[in-house]
Amino acid sequence: MVTLSKLEHAPLRDALSDAIRYWESRRIAFNLLLAVVVVGWIVAAWPYFRGALTFESVLPLVVLAVLANACYCAAYLADLPMQCSAYRATWRRRRWMLWTFGTLFAMALAYYWMADEIYPAVRTMAGA
Repeated sequence: MVTLSKLEHAPLRDALSDAIRYWESRRIAFNLLLAVVVVGWIVAAWPYFRGALTFESVLPLVVLAVLANACYCAAYLADLPMQCSAYRATWRRRRWMLWTFGTLFAMALAYYWMADEIYPAVRTMAGA
């Protein structure tokens, strides 16, 4: 026998399943694009980074990667209410824009962090 409470939770369960399927399949591309920014900085400024790549210096980058992935989860805060609204069909066709703008914003933050925080510290360590 199907109860009323099970019927009420079905749309939320469907929305959550759809959100997980959509966002988690794109998380790898998100991480790869952020890695391109960081590796690009390291390659472009290799003489300065050569002596600075130690376990102690890589650990903060790992922490920043974890924080970036935690921020990636903010997409669910926009996605779930939109999927439970009357605009679900339109949202599902256009949510790629949220992924694109969010990823570009994260890449800009990664670039800024490398340019303003990491690179000057590495140059100072290298004695430049």
